[in-house]
Amino acid sequence: MNSRSGAGLVSRMDLGIVNLLARMQLAARRRGTTMRVRHASDGLLELIEFTGLTEFLCVEPQRQTEQREDPGGVEEERQIDDPPV
Repeated sequence: MNSRSGAGLVSRMDLGIVNLLARMQLAARRRGTTMRVRHASDGLLELIEFTGLTEFLCVEPQRQTEQREDPGGVEEERQIDDPPV
């Protein structure tokens, strides 16, 4: 489903929201497409996980903040016998 829903505007998360998302996903699948849940709040993610609908609703995992590596460059592995290019 390529449209954006107003679920991000909902301030109170409850099972009614999860029910609505499940119905929207079912309707999308009947039309041969899927919907993804992205950028959901922690509360909504917990409810979706509690109901066991994480896979059905195609919940995208939240990205963890990665620690930056030293900007020293990229190290590549190679065999010792390889001549430099």
